[in-house]
Amino acid sequence: MIKNYFKIAWRNLTRNKVSSTINISGLAIGLACVLLIGMYVNDEFGYDAFFKDANRIYRVNIDGKMGNDEFVAGHTPPTAGAALMNNFPEVESYTRIYKPGNEIIHYEKDGQKNSLNEQNLLSVDSNFLQFFNYALVAGNAATCLNGTNSVVLTQKAAKKYFGNANPMGKTLVFDEYSLPFTVTGVLKDLPAQSSLQFDMLQSNLGMPPVKRFSWSWVWLQMSTYVKLRNVTNAAAITKLETKFSQMVSQQAASAFKRIGQPFDEFKKNGGRWDLHLQPLTEVHLYSGNIVTAFITQGSIKNVYIFSAIALFIILLACVNFMNLATAQSAKRAKEVGIRKVLGSLRKQLVGQFITEALLYCLFAAVIAVVMVVLVLPYFNQLANKALSLSAFLDIRTWLAIVGLVLLTGLLAGSYPAFFLTSFKPVSVLKGNLFNSTTGKFVTRNALVVFQFTVSTALIVCTIVVYKQLKYSQSKDLGFAKENVVVISNADRLGDSEESLRQELLTLPQVSSASISTSVPTKNSFGDFYTPEADANNTKSDETKITLSSFIVDENFIPTMGFKMVKGRAFAKDFADSASVILNETAAKQIGWKDAIGKSILYPGNGNQKFKVIGVVKDFNVESLHSTVSPFALFYTTSKSYYTGSSYITVRIKPGDYNKTINALQSKWKQFMPDTPFEYSFLDAEFDALYRADKTISQVFSVFTVLSLTVACMGLLGLAIYTAERRTKEIGIRKVLGASVKNVVAMLSTDFLKLVLIASLIAFPIAWYAMNKWLQDFAYRTTISWWVFALAGFATVVIALLTVSFQSVKAAIANPVKSLRSE
Repeated sequence: MIKNYFKIAWRNLTRNKVSSTINISGLAIGLACVLLIGMYVNDEFGYDAFFKDANRIYRVNIDGKMGNDEFVAGHTPPTAGAALMNNFPEVESYTRIYKPGNEIIHYEKDGQKNSLNEQNLLSVDSNFLQFFNYALVAGNAATCLNGTNSVVLTQKAAKKYFGNANPMGKTLVFDEYSLPFTVTGVLKDLPAQSSLQFDMLQSNLGMPPVKRFSWSWVWLQMSTYVKLRNVTNAAAITKLETKFSQMVSQQAASAFKRIGQPFDEFKKNGGRWDLHLQPLTEVHLYSGNIVTAFITQGSIKNVYIFSAIALFIILLACVNFMNLATAQSAKRAKEVGIRKVLGSLRKQLVGQFITEALLYCLFAAVIAVVMVVLVLPYFNQLANKALSLSAFLDIRTWLAIVGLVLLTGLLAGSYPAFFLTSFKPVSVLKGNLFNSTTGKFVTRNALVVFQFTVSTALIVCTIVVYKQLKYSQSKDLGFAKENVVVISNADRLGDSEESLRQELLTLPQVSSASISTSVPTKNSFGDFYTPEADANNTKSDETKITLSSFIVDENFIPTMGFKMVKGRAFAKDFADSASVILNETAAKQIGWKDAIGKSILYPGNGNQKFKVIGVVKDFNVESLHSTVSPFALFYTTSKSYYTGSSYITVRIKPGDYNKTINALQSKWKQFMPDTPFEYSFLDAEFDALYRADKTISQVFSVFTVLSLTVACMGLLGLAIYTAERRTKEIGIRKVLGASVKNVVAMLSTDFLKLVLIASLIAFPIAWYAMNKWLQDFAYRTTISWWVFALAGFATVVIALLTVSFQSVKAAIANPVKSLRSE
C-alpha cells in the first residue's frame, strides 16, 4: 500500500509540473531558512556550554544606584570574589579578569625586531586556566600564570609573533612596562562559542591598577566569576543572593568612607550596591542591559526575531501547499469520488495525500540542503557568524532535518488531505462540488490573507529598522564626528606628545588637533563627586553624583566641535588646572540653574576642588541605545596628572584621505619609529556601535524578500488555477464584448481585495512589534504614517504584478479555443 501511495504521489507530482514547481520551490526556501536560522540559534545557545563546569559557573554582576544614576554592570570591585568565597561556603572558588588598554609589544621574529599593537590582551588571576578549562597545547594550567611577567598565547598569537618556531620560553617586551614577559603557555585557538575572546593572557600579579585598587569596593573595572558547590537551581541562587547584602554592607563600609561617603548614609539616601549572580551560559545572550566590555555579546531578542521570521516563512510555504492543493480540488475530486465508490476508506485517502505532501517535502529538503551549502558563507557575513558545514556531520542535524521534513509534510498536507477526502461521492459525480464546498474556499482566502499579512508586516519592520539606522547616523550628537582621525597609543610619546601635536598642525590637511585621555566611543573614567554646598545650592554636601569624564587640553572642545551653552572653554591664558566643564545633564542633575562659578569636590583625592567654568551642550559618547549621562571635562597640561591611555584627535580637511593618513603616519614615525601607527575615523567608530542593528536590518531585508517570493509564488499558482477554472467564463465574456482590461480587472480584483485586507491587519501588528523594538533606543525615530502607506503600496504593486501576467495571458487567449473545449 505504501508503495502504491508513493507511485500515485509521483504521478501527480510529474503531471502537475507548475504547481509542483511552485510547491517544491516554496517549501525549499522555507526549509532552507529554518535550517540556517536553526544553525544560528543552536550556535547562540551553545556559548560557553563547552566548559567542564559551565553549569556551576556564574558571573558576579553589580546592581548600583547613586543619586539618580542606576546601572547593572558585569564589572565588579576587585574585592568581591574573595569576599564571596570567604563568607559563603556555597562559593567554591573565584577568578577575576581585567582588561588593560592596548599594548605595544616588541618581539623578534626570523632574526628581525618588530613591534605590534596588541588589542586582545586580558589580565587574569593565576587560577584562570584551571577555572576555565581552555585547552593548552603547551604549559601547565596550574602554574603558567603564577609569575608576574608570565604570558600565555593562543596558537594564532604564537604564530603571529614567532611564526613556526616553538614559542615556549621566548620573550615579548611590553612597551608600557619596558619589561620582558616570558611565554609560559600556549592555548589551542579559542572556540568561537566562547564569550571571552582573547589572544594573550598576563597575570594580575603584575598589573599595577589591580594592585593599586585591591582594597576598593567602588573601582568597577574587573569581571569576577565564581564557581558554586551544591547550588543547582534558580531558587537556591536567589536564596544565596539574599545573603549578599549584609556582607557587602560590612565589607564596603571602609571603602566608601575612604571616598567620603559613609555606606550607611549612602543606603539611607536610596543608594544601592548589590551583587547578583548570572549563569555563565546566559552571559552571551542575556546581557543586553548589563554594562560590560569583556565578552562577545549576543542578543536573545535577535534570536527570537530570527526564529520568528524562519517560522513565518515555513508557514507561508505550507500555506502555499494548502492553497494550491485545495485549488486543484476540482481535478482531484473525481479521483476521490471514484475511490470512495470502489471502497477506499477515508483514512487510506488521507494517507495518500499526506504521502504526497511528504514526497514534496523530501524533494524540497534535498534542494534546501544544497541551498544552505551554497549560501552559508553569505549568511555568515549577513549575521556576523562563523557557522560551519561541519554541522552536517552531526547525526543530530540529520535527525533534525528528518523531523523537520515530517513535521512540515504533516502541517502542509493535513488540511488538503482532510479537505479533499471530505467530498461526498454523490455530489462529486453529479458535478455539484463547488456548490457543496463554497465555505471551504473562505478558508483558502483566509490563508492568502495570512501570507500577505506576514509579508506586509515584514516590509513595515524593514522600513522602520532602516529609518532608525538612518536616524542614528544623522542625529546631532552634540559634536561633529565627520573628518576626525583618532590616533591611539599617544601615551607612548611621553613628553613628546605635545610636540607631535604641534607637528601635525603644520600639515596643510590638518585643521586642528588635541590631546585627551579618551574620545567618544572609547572608555571614559567614572567616579563619584560631591557638589559643594553654598547659600545658592539646593544640594547638600552629602549628595553624590556619578560623573563620567575625559581629561582634555584646551584644543579638545574646538577640535571636536562641542557647543558651549554657558561660560567658556578651557584656555591656556587662564589657570584652569582646577577647573571643570559640565554637560547640561550633569548641571541639571545636581540642581544648578546656573552652574558657572559653582564647585564640585572629588572625594577620591582628598576632596579636591574643581570650579565650573562652563557648561557644554549634551553630547553622546555611546550609541543612541544609551541616554546621555552626566559628564565632565577636566583640564590639564601636565602629563603627570594622569596615567593610562591617551589619544591625539585630529580634525582633517575633506579630500584625499589616503594621502592625509600617510602624512599623519610620517609625522608619527618621526617621533615613534618602532611603534605601530594606530588610527581610526571617529564616524566609523560610531557606525561600529550599530553593527548588531545593521545585522537586524539586513536580515529583515533578505527575509522580507524571501517571504514575498514565497507568498507571490503561491499567489501566482492560485491565479493560474483561477484562470483555468474560469476559462469558459472568460471566453463568453470576450464574445459578449468584454475588453482585455475588463477581464484582467475581473481576475485581479479578488486577489487585490485580499492583499488590502492583509495590509490592514499587518499594520497594527507591525506597529506594536516595532514600537517594542524601538524601546531599546534612548533616542529613536518615529513610526510615521507614510511607512505604512509605502508598505501597503509595495505589497499591492508586487501582488498586482504577480497576478497580472497570468490575468493578461488568460484575457488575450482566443475565446474560440476555450468554447470549443466544451
